Amino acid sequence: MINASLKELGAALAQKRISSVELTTLFLDRIEKLNPALNAFVSVGRDQALRQAAAADRKVGAGGTAPLLGIPLAHKDIFCTAGRPTTCGSKMLANFVSPYDAHVVERLDAAGMVLLGKCNMDEFAMGSSNETSFFGPVKNPWNPACVPGGSSGGSAAAVAARLAPAATGTDTGGSIRQPAALCGLTGLKPTYGVVSRYGMIAFASSLDQGGPMAKSAEDCALLLNAMAGFDARDSTSLERPAEDYCGDLDKPLAGLRIGLPKEFFGAGMDAGVRAAVEAAIAEYRKLGATTVEVSLPNSGLSVPAYYVIAPAEASSNLSRFDGVRYGHRAAEYGDLNDMYEKSRAEGFGAEVKRRILIGAYVLSHGYYDAYYLKAQKIRRLIAADFREAFKACDVVMGPTAPSVAFAFGAKSADPVQMYLSDIYTIAVNLAGLPGLSIPCGFDKELPVGLQIVGPWFGEARMLNVAHRYQQATDWHVRMPEEMK
Repeated sequence: MINASLKELGAALAQKRISSVELTTLFLDRIEKLNPALNAFVSVGRDQALRQAAAADRKVGAGGTAPLLGIPLAHKDIFCTAGRPTTCGSKMLANFVSPYDAHVVERLDAAGMVLLGKCNMDEFAMGSSNETSFFGPVKNPWNPACVPGGSSGGSAAAVAARLAPAATGTDTGGSIRQPAALCGLTGLKPTYGVVSRYGMIAFASSLDQGGPMAKSAEDCALLLNAMAGFDARDSTSLERPAEDYCGDLDKPLAGLRIGLPKEFFGAGMDAGVRAAVEAAIAEYRKLGATTVEVSLPNSGLSVPAYYVIAPAEASSNLSRFDGVRYGHRAAEYGDLNDMYEKSRAEGFGAEVKRRILIGAYVLSHGYYDAYYLKAQKIRRLIAADFREAFKACDVVMGPTAPSVAFAFGAKSADPVQMYLSDIYTIAVNLAGLPGLSIPCGFDKELPVGLQIVGPWFGEARMLNVAHRYQQATDWHVRMPEEMK
């Protein structure tokens, strides 16, 4: 059962070959056994989960049916959950219990899913390795000496270790796709606005997007069917007709045009990653796709633009926790040293402090035009590059990350090297596009991720492209030997 797809689990529950209580207990027991070594979960609600599971079993017994009814999952601890801890990986929220549910939590609860617990993450989602959490780092199930990626590293590790069949994550600059790649999962960042951000603690409001993390594209399609939808409480939520993301999964790939950005295949990518990605592209050609070279000339500016925009928005968002006015009102607290001392006293970790300072600096008088406005102009150029590329192709492909999972501490002393871990993913967030990472091989016995990027609202086509590849390969069903 731990390797079954969500569709298979749903069928087993509907046919009463297993009960939700039995299935939930199976995963709770695995969490109890394996989580102490992985640190993927920061809180587990056994009693609440079993109550939800029993309620699901009663619905099944009364003839109720739904694709996700009775299936367990985990939430990234950035989503507010009523009556349960929501820490966002920070000391500041270590004792916070939310009075309400995030929209994503509401939607998956309404679908009948059972919440096992909340997953560890980089503090306030600021990190690419899950080393910044107040609750300690998460270990990669494929090699505990390596990071799982971030910021949704706990969610990725939980699914990779089969502690949960699926999990939610959030993606601001690659924080679903990069840990999915490093842990051998499928992870989807939807088009900005497709999934409501209500009740999702903000990092950078114009970039953040929630999405599913699971073993396969089919699993992610089922989850996105439940997660997506308009929410009037979120001003950025898009009101558009509902889609069935499972409807075209089996559509043949004959005629598919794959764009290969020359900027994604230059220096900086490890040789083993390149080999796995190129092998995956060759498999797509066998499936009937054709490839064409495209160019994203401004993609090289995505990292510096992102690290102006995201910290600026983060500094404003974090100030709301206690009414302290950072960012554009930094003058109220004197110079940057005063702000640093204030943030230190409030208990922020080093990475959050760094980003607060950067954000305050770029929004301060005399620097707003020089940095923040220029970064927003670059953002528009990046979106225009993708728009032009999609005139020649249906999807864009390349590596998700330049390397496989790296050792703990390998990049934590060098922020620039850490930030470059997201070099292939950040442009997608800046443009508001959907992006998907799927497993496509191994390097140094660690998973490699293939990134698929589609045009705005292209999730169904992307999931079809991923699903057909996963029908022809088995990378997505492999799991760490130590977790069996």
